[in-house]
Amino acid sequence: MRRLFTVTLSGLAAVPLAGPALAAEMNVKVEIPRLNVAEYHKPYVALWLERADQSPAATLAVWYDVKHKDGEGTKWLKDMRQWWRKAGRDMKMPADGVSGATRAPGEHALTFSEGKAPLGSLPAGDYQLVVEAAREVGGRELLRVPFSWPPKAVQAAKAKGEHELGTVSLELKP
Repeated sequence: MRRLFTVTLSGLAAVPLAGPALAAEMNVKVEIPRLNVAEYHKPYVALWLERADQSPAATLAVWYDVKHKDGEGTKWLKDMRQWWRKAGRDMKMPADGVSGATRAPGEHALTFSEGKAPLGSLPAGDYQLVVEAAREVGGRELLRVPFSWPPKAVQAAKAKGEHELGTVSLELKP
């Protein structure tokens, strides 16, 4: 969005000045369900964006076991198979501003702004938010939420998981 300001200087005509453009915003909520199982481990989760042709556009977040000594938690990142094949194997962990510890059951909110890492300057087009979860002694699940970028108006979309993920919601603001 562009704002115009008018400045009047004595003796001169009014001159419109352009103000700073407001950056588009992407708000994501990921629900990790509480599972009633004998041996529960927090899931590894990856969130990334794919273009319409399913090529990776940006990895937004990777939650894994960062407390394993000598970085051993990274050896199970490949269990998030889709993310690993598309973008994960080429990333060095920990990735500043992207990677972090696994999350407990509950709803987790993330906000990404246009022009700032990891979203960056995403070109206009059709995309999918992809969320993949894999859990030790558990299953794997992958959800896709399609959207268009940049948003011209507020957009909201969601997908519902069946076991490893609950609801994943996406809200875009111009």
